[in-house]
Amino acid sequence: MGQLLLPLFQPGTKLITPTLGVIKRDATITYFISGMPIYSHQENELHKFRYTTSNFIVRGLCTATDIQRTFHVSIDSIRRWKKKFIDQGDEAFFNKDSRHGKSHKLLPEVLGRIQLELNKGRSVNSIAKDENISEGSIRYAINLGRLKKKS
Repeated sequence: MGQLLLPLFQPGTKLITPTLGVIKRDATITYFISGMPIYSHQENELHKFRYTTSNFIVRGLCTATDIQRTFHVSIDSIRRWKKKFIDQGDEAFFNKDSRHGKSHKLLPEVLGRIQLELNKGRSVNSIAKDENISEGSIRYAINLGRLKKKS
């Protein structure tokens, strides 16, 4: 007859499930399965948190609801991260070439053309239609100071 091994977690460990836990020490987040450390990352590394929790859900170690309850994040965000993990794999969370936060259509020559039209007093909406870009892109460039709107 085998001996039953109970999961033994360090004091301060927050349980995600009865066998999966997490603890924060200093600025490091460490995850445990049955008391054994399996992964860690710095607390400010959100991409690693999203990757790890998505991985746990996909591997069947916990549910999205477990993650929501433990970390107080929205279920929609968790579902989005899980879908990203399933569709694109781990690379999606660690890709350094992500174009997030970059305008790929407002190149210097496009900005020049738009500025000329703004100087003539044309509306942002009409310029956006002519350039085949969103009005929001032009307004964002104005807010950043890349373009100046005629008063």
